[in-house]
Amino acid sequence: MNVQSLKGKLLLGVATLVIGSGLLLSLVVTQHYSKSLRTSLTAQAQSLAHAASLEAAEKILINDVVSLQKLLQNQMSSSPAISYMFVVRDGEVLAHTFPNGVPVDLIDANEPIVAMRGNAEEIASTQGDRYVDIAWPIFEGKAGTLRLGISEKPFAEQVRMLWFEMMALTAGILVLACAGSLLYVRRITRPLGELAEAAKRLDKGTLDLMVRPRGNDEVAALASAFNSMVNRVKDFTRQLEEKTREVERSHEQTRAFCDIVREIGSLPTLGEVGSALIERIAGILKCRHIALLVLNDKQDKLYVASENNVTAVKEEDLLQSFCQTLDGLGSTVLFHRHVLEAPLVPDFFGAASRQAIIPLENEHRMRGVLAIACPNHCECDLNEIDWVSLILAQSAGVVRRALLQEEAAEDLHRRIEQPAGFWGLFGKDPKMQTIYRLIRDIARTDATVLIQGESGTGKELVARAIHLESDRKDRAFVVINCSAYPEALLESELFGHERGAFTGAIKKRAGRFEQADGGTVFLDEIGEIAPAAQVKLLRVLQTQSFERVGGEETLNVNVRVIAATNRDLAREVELGTFREDLFFRLNVIPIHVPPLRDRRNDIPALAGHFLQRYASEQGKSIQGLSADAMRAILAYSWPGNVRELENTIEHGVVLAKGDVIELSDLPAPVCIEPLRDRKRSMSVLEESEKSALERVLAQCAWNKKEAAKRLGIGRTTLYAKLKKYRIRGPLIQ
Repeated sequence: MNVQSLKGKLLLGVATLVIGSGLLLSLVVTQHYSKSLRTSLTAQAQSLAHAASLEAAEKILINDVVSLQKLLQNQMSSSPAISYMFVVRDGEVLAHTFPNGVPVDLIDANEPIVAMRGNAEEIASTQGDRYVDIAWPIFEGKAGTLRLGISEKPFAEQVRMLWFEMMALTAGILVLACAGSLLYVRRITRPLGELAEAAKRLDKGTLDLMVRPRGNDEVAALASAFNSMVNRVKDFTRQLEEKTREVERSHEQTRAFCDIVREIGSLPTLGEVGSALIERIAGILKCRHIALLVLNDKQDKLYVASENNVTAVKEEDLLQSFCQTLDGLGSTVLFHRHVLEAPLVPDFFGAASRQAIIPLENEHRMRGVLAIACPNHCECDLNEIDWVSLILAQSAGVVRRALLQEEAAEDLHRRIEQPAGFWGLFGKDPKMQTIYRLIRDIARTDATVLIQGESGTGKELVARAIHLESDRKDRAFVVINCSAYPEALLESELFGHERGAFTGAIKKRAGRFEQADGGTVFLDEIGEIAPAAQVKLLRVLQTQSFERVGGEETLNVNVRVIAATNRDLAREVELGTFREDLFFRLNVIPIHVPPLRDRRNDIPALAGHFLQRYASEQGKSIQGLSADAMRAILAYSWPGNVRELENTIEHGVVLAKGDVIELSDLPAPVCIEPLRDRKRSMSVLEESEKSALERVLAQCAWNKKEAAKRLGIGRTTLYAKLKKYRIRGPLIQ
């Protein structure tokens, strides 16, 4: 039995009470019995002493000691309770029963208090035995004193037996009391035990428990109170669980909200943003058919993003209808049978019984809507709709950014997908795209154009493109190479001559300006024209009139002049070799054609263009250039520009043996120059490293250990480099 339990404590208390009571009762009874026995023994001893003193008086008076001795012995024999007897008078023992003599200390241990009555004393021997000693006066003390001792040992045995009997009785009573108490305590403590067990289960989290009250006592009231407490705990726990679920649901929604915003925020395109947003919203709502409709800033294009793709709506009537729908939305979610129809939304919206429309607003402006197709059995949760509205509001900035990026990507794609060729020109480099736009802007005017650039960059193609883009495209385009004619013939070539104007002029001939009337004149290499011709050319540009060589008639023409040169005319003007007024008259619209080395991104495309042309002319099936050949043409400086690249590709097509042009098929300069440049770069690096070594060694007074430490290299490496560059220290004087 556990003494720490209530039942054990009660039983222990009952047992302690019974044992204590039994011990106390036994003590009281034995003390009373012992006192009664002592009184009885004393009275018996006094009675025996009185009788013996009467008999002894006569014998003492006649001084018959022998008879007195016999008397004492007879008394001892007749009374087994007497332990000893002796007679003392005037300090002298007259007779005694001790076999070895009377103990000296015993003689004075007791004496009568009065002459007519004896005195009783309790004495102990040296062996520890206790006696009741009676001192009885003989013949009023005149004949001496009779001493009689009765042992207390039989008396103590009786008291001990009585004690054992009382203890046995107490033990029996204890057993009966414990048995009865156990039954009683068990009956009383059973409800308390049930309460304790229920409290333990409650502490472990078990709420499905109930204690049955027994009776109408305090324990029953305690059980009823416990049941009420459990019910309140159940209600509180249920409310707490509901609130916890709400908090967890809110936490999950917040986390999902952050995940959605973070996920779509990392996506670059409108299609990816729309697909991810629709997928996450479809996981929240019961409706799976969702579309995101976003209008651009110009309101001339509507992007419709579904789960799988993005389509653009450009029809004006559809855009106008959608804008009217946006104006009528406000900031509320609408449930209507048909708000949006195809093709604004996917076809599956037509089968839906109604639609949920959630506006998409950004920067206080309606940007679009999230359309949800609700089937017949749909039961939309307004809380979830509100949450989706919040997600959409926070995602509006991301959608807006993706929309702008989508439009920028479309514009870039449109620009990239523009034909690389432009009236014979070829290149997608931004510099060339700028020239294309400039040609379109100036083509329909009659402004004079000065085209500058290195040889082979395609200046004549630029001039021809200007002509073909202009309103003069159906008239003549006359090319005059100013460097191809000597000074004496250039004027005749430009303006014509009359018959007999000079030796060999056997008939009248119209000049190039006259031939180009209504069209365009292209003056190539204008920097080579003679000073005398510059004067007449300036007049033509200013007045659109001239006279033939040897003629007097003034001819008027309507031509547009485009000039080109590979020289720096501004520098030529400073040197005085080119007329300043003519330069400014030609330089109305300057165009600079970049060299091929400044637009290397166009090299692969140009190479492919020329490869296709010459492979077709040669009747060969060549797929492209090898990796080494492509690296070579990309690394080459192309001093001859596009014309040199064209000739190089033609050279490679002619020599190619297989389906690709190898490095060995290209001209030697194209193959050698990259290697030479690499060697030159290595030489520069080596010279730089050698100078650094010499400088550090000089700073360290040619202490190689210190120099290696400063350079951050090992001494072995330093010695190797000194040997490589043949660096030696100064001679010691």
